[in-house]
Order: sequence, then structure tokens, then C-alpha cells
Amino acid sequence: MEVSAVWCGMGALIILVCYAWRFLNWVWLKPKKNEKCLRAQGLNGSSYKFLFGDLKEVVNMLRDAKSTPINLNNEIVPRVLPFDHKSHTAYGKICFTWMGTTPKVQITDPSMVREVLANNYQFQKPRGGNPLIRTLGAGLTDADGDRWSKHRKIVNPAYHVEKLKHMVPAIYVSCAEMINKWEERLKKERSCEVDVWPYLQTLSSDVISRTAFGSNIEEGKRIFELQRELAVLVIDAIQSLYIPGSRFLPTKDNNRIKKIDREVRATIRSIIDKRIMAMKAGERSKDDLLGILLDSNYKEIKQGNKNSGLTIDEVIDECKLFYFAGQETTGILLVWTMILLAQHTNWQERAREEVSQVFGHEKPESDGLNRLKIVNMILHEVLRLYPPAVGLGRMTHEETKLGDMTLPAGTFLQLQIMLMHHDRDIWGDDVSEFKPERFAEGVSKVTKGQTSYLPFGGGPRICVGLNFALLEAKMALVMILQHFCFDLSPSYSHAPHTIVTLQPQFGAHLILRKLCI
Repeated sequence: MEVSAVWCGMGALIILVCYAWRFLNWVWLKPKKNEKCLRAQGLNGSSYKFLFGDLKEVVNMLRDAKSTPINLNNEIVPRVLPFDHKSHTAYGKICFTWMGTTPKVQITDPSMVREVLANNYQFQKPRGGNPLIRTLGAGLTDADGDRWSKHRKIVNPAYHVEKLKHMVPAIYVSCAEMINKWEERLKKERSCEVDVWPYLQTLSSDVISRTAFGSNIEEGKRIFELQRELAVLVIDAIQSLYIPGSRFLPTKDNNRIKKIDREVRATIRSIIDKRIMAMKAGERSKDDLLGILLDSNYKEIKQGNKNSGLTIDEVIDECKLFYFAGQETTGILLVWTMILLAQHTNWQERAREEVSQVFGHEKPESDGLNRLKIVNMILHEVLRLYPPAVGLGRMTHEETKLGDMTLPAGTFLQLQIMLMHHDRDIWGDDVSEFKPERFAEGVSKVTKGQTSYLPFGGGPRICVGLNFALLEAKMALVMILQHFCFDLSPSYSHAPHTIVTLQPQFGAHLILRKLCI
């Protein structure tokens, strides 16, 4: 008995020592080894701090930055990315910081960014960390390797230019409803103050409801509201240290995240089920994003095998992504466009003159939208100054060569889109000025072929919804310019901040005036 007890005690002690060693390696030995490796290659960065790394400083600096608005200018990086801005100023354009125990190499060198984006099988999406981020939409953007190739192949047809032309009438209807709401407010007055941000968010959600699902607006609005609430909860979660398994704890936020996810998935599944029943009954698939996706998926399964297509759960994930990415990107592009054109009324007038020449007072159509050069220049410059996504994350899953560097396995790479878009060395001394004429001869001319302009990402994984977002933005902007002129309201507070994407923290208060037609 005594011998047995001794052996049991020794076994327990060995197990305890093993776990203690693994913990010590995780929180101290491995991070310090990675730090030494990065410094030995000439990289500068912050010193590793036990367990939390730089998370506490990141959260504190963000909280302080968001506490007050800034002056009305485009020098927004210190407010939007205070910690990253400080790091680049202190350590250089390629440096490292710490996401908890994980080294984060921050990159703004265009040649390195190109290398990372071009090799999407080698530099994959981050794994580990807080898995709650995937509740926002774990479809194409979350897939890697062969799974990504399968998803991309099936999703691509939904965003083909010819398919998008069929969606122009639905986009027009949603835009017309927003215009009517603004006109209603101007019935008794020559001008009025309007916070256009909520209207543009609703517009984007309505467009997605019509073009993706063909669902009624109330059903679509409910999905939109839930996804927006989910984004706030998820961002709060990922800005704190993630302890593996903590997402299963029955906390108030965890319970709410799960409830939202269940409701959104159930709503989308109901829409999909109705479509599948209609297809089985012999009805022709609809020319909306969901209809094209289901048709593409069916053809892929028919040509290959069952595993070559998407499961129903994967289709739901793609639909969640339609909804989140579609409404976020376009709404944000439009709100910053209106804010900048309200400041630079000369460009507002130039755009309005172009719209008048191309369409007059007629309904905009796709061919005419493609001929808008000044509007196109304006949208490109807005996307440069206020990119919807301020950065792209990638991960090394084994020791990996990048440029002259050898990165340890498990290194997080942050491709700093906003920092590149605001880099004086790339864009010149007028980098912070709103100058759409930069893009008069196209993107490749102004960037000199460098990978330095990435509002929709780049490489093989460039945003599949790029053409859809620009089509919707052009349609909305054209109709706004046909009906209204607008200036900044004295009550506008300039406060860009990120909730997944770059948003106006205190809204977008403008003075709208009805044009005489």
C-alpha cells in the first residue's frame, strides 16, 4: 500500500511538473526565445511582458484616444491606431510588438506586403487567439489552403460583373427609399441637420437584404442589427487576454454572443431552406447572391462529388459574411465620402456636374456608373484616407522566410494598411490632404506598381465583393448628388475609430439642402 501510494504521489508530481514546464514555456521561455530571434535579425520592438505582452497598453491607449474627438483633418492614425503609431515611430516601419505571448511583426514595406499576400498558402489566416471572431462570419475570409480554393471557386460567380448588373434595380430601390426619407425631412425647410451615418448603415443592410437574400426589409434589418451588436461584443472580447476555453463560461457577454449567433443562423437557414425547396420544385434560381451561390454550389457537387461542394452550415457562413462584409464596407465608404465632400465642396460640385452630364435627372444605370471618372477618383481617395479595414493579419505556421528575415513559427504578421495609406514616403508631403486628382491616371500609376494601396486587400485573396461594394457606393452617391448638396454641421465631431471597420464614433452630422430640379 505504502509503495503504491508513493508511486501515485510521484506520478502526480511528474504530471504537475510537466504542466508547470509547459506553462512556463508558454508564458515566458518561448516568447523570450522568439524575442531574441527577432532582435538578432536587426528588428526593433517592445520588450516582452509576462503573459499580457502589450495588450494592457494597447487597450489603455485606445481608451484614451477614443475619449475625445480630434481636429478636423485627415491625420487620423494617432487616434485610430495609437499604439501601432507609437511603435512605428519608436522602432521603425518593420518592428515587433506583443499580442499576449505571441510576437506581432508589423509591416508597412510594400515589397514585403506583396510577398505575404502573393503566398497565401504559406502566410495563412491567424489561428489560435479568440475563436469568437469567427462568429462574425467564418466563410471565405476564414478559410485557408484547399478549403479556401473550394469556397472561392463556388462564391466567385455571385460577384461576376455581368451578374451584378442584374442587381442594379434592387440597389436603386434601396437608395431611392433613403433619398425619400431625407426629402421628407426637407418638406417644410430649405435645409436641415441629419446624422447620415444611421441612414447609410440602413441603406447598406437593405441593399444586402435585397441583393443577397431577396428577403423582406424587416427580416434583413433584424439580421443587420444583430450582426452590429455582435461586432461590438466580439471586439471587446478580442481586446482582452484570451484564456483557452473561456468562451464556454456562462458570462453575460458569452451568452449574448451565442444567442445572437443562433438567431442569425436560424433566420438565414430558414431563407436557404425555402430556396432549396423551390429549386427542388423546379423553380428557376433567383439572380441574387444567394440564388447564384446555391446554383454554383449545386453545379460543383454535380460535376464532382458531395465533398466538392459546401455544406448548409458553410453556405450559412458565406451568407453571414455577405451580410457583415457587404453592409460594413459600403456604408463606411459612403459615410466618409459624404464627410469629405461636405468639407471639400469644390469636389462635391465637380462630381455633381459629372453626374449631371452622364445621367441628367434620369435613373442611374450600370454602363453610366462605369463612365464616372471624377466619382471614381473621389472614392479611391476616400478609401486611401479612410480604408474600411485598417490592417490585415496573417500567421506563420512554421519557421518561414520573409525578405531577409526568418520568422519563428507562430509569428503574427500585421500588414498595416492605414499606416501605408498615410505614409509620407509613399504618397508625398501632401499625404494627409484630400486630393482625388492623385488617381486621375489610375491606381497603378500613382502607386508606381507598388503594393501600397490595399483598401480591399490584395493578392489572390483580394476582396471578392470589391465590384459589388463600388457599384453600390457609386449608385448611392450619384443619387445623393442628384438630389442634395451638403455641408458639415457645426455639431459634427471628427472621431474615426474601429469597431472591426473604421467608423465615425459620434456619427456624421451634415446640413442637407434640397436641390431644385
